[in-house]
Amino acid sequence: MRRSALSLLAATAALSLGFAAPTRAAEDAVVIPAPAMDAAPASGIQTAVVAGGCFWGVQGVFQHTAGIVNAVSGYAGGTKATADYQTVSTGRTGHAESVEIKFDPQKISYGKILQIYFSVAHDPTQLNRQGPDTGTQYRSAIFTTSDEQKKIAEAYIAQLDAAKVFSRPIVTKVGTLEAFYPAEAYHQDYLTLHPNQPYIAYNDIPKVENLKKLFADNYIEKPTLVSASKATN
Repeated sequence: MRRSALSLLAATAALSLGFAAPTRAAEDAVVIPAPAMDAAPASGIQTAVVAGGCFWGVQGVFQHTAGIVNAVSGYAGGTKATADYQTVSTGRTGHAESVEIKFDPQKISYGKILQIYFSVAHDPTQLNRQGPDTGTQYRSAIFTTSDEQKKIAEAYIAQLDAAKVFSRPIVTKVGTLEAFYPAEAYHQDYLTLHPNQPYIAYNDIPKVENLKKLFADNYIEKPTLVSASKATN
């Protein structure tokens, strides 16, 4: 992410000098059908964990989604000993930059979370990369917390592939969540705190705009921030 941000700063400088700069921001949102299989409304707070490239943008999308109680950036897929940004950035830890989503299943279903994830939060056809970021830590993955979640996620991927809503096959891996480790404090609420940072403005703000456009009924203007959640606990 740091190298990508520096590249964007260079692009901005080039533009000011009269050179061409990239004209396409973020990944294109794709209009996709809702999952044919979904979980029924239930009481209590449930957890979903997804990975789709840099966690700044994925967290930002779900912080603007109604029914989300908290969305925390972090790491999943590796061990506690390697769950820190510098080590994960080597791409050799097994971790993926992930977001733990606590949600109210009376207000939003697990299937709807996956629909937003596949449609606007990332491009599920990119293998071990997302936009300008490359490495296994940026892979597309769903870490399930129940057998029901696993069935819904696998069925949805099969449904989307069969419908050919994407130009390439989905590469998202579905696996059981072993553990989630929150990322360092400076990574939390990053999109909200740094909306004008070149990486965020170019890659991630458009994802939130696409959420508002394609999922208007699920969009909330005021984000549900990690810092606010900690203040109320």
